[in-house]
Amino acid sequence: MTQIDFYVLPDTTLEARLDFACRLAETIQRKGYRLHLHAEDETMARELDEALWTFRADAYVPHALADDALAEQVAVTIGWSEPPPPERLAQALLNLSPGIPEWFSRFERVAEIINQHQTVLTAKRKCWQTYKQRGYPVKAHQLRGQSG
Repeated sequence: MTQIDFYVLPDTTLEARLDFACRLAETIQRKGYRLHLHAEDETMARELDEALWTFRADAYVPHALADDALAEQVAVTIGWSEPPPPERLAQALLNLSPGIPEWFSRFERVAEIINQHQTVLTAKRKCWQTYKQRGYPVKAHQLRGQSG
């Protein structure tokens, strides 16, 4: 059964949320897992694409937008509407959209990032409740001082 992890940030900004998403993506990729980042929309997907190149000077996370030809060759993909093709076999999903993608259960792990912005809090509370009602194991990780 898919394991769900909620990472709760003390910050309120989208930048802090994207920065943590990049750090988490780096950690997941470094451990040898394939990851799909699911953005809210194309704009956020392109911001994530750029952020993965710039979030830290000494970091390198090979990635591509899901519709790019390179997506087949990298461990991290970024999409916003469609699931990654079944043959990609990503083990982890990092969900940055407000809702839960219908296809989330094909991943071993799902990560949700919550910051203290009211819109995000409201959306992710609903996600938490939905996962719990469906019987998925859900764990919260309270993060402090993660910026910078």
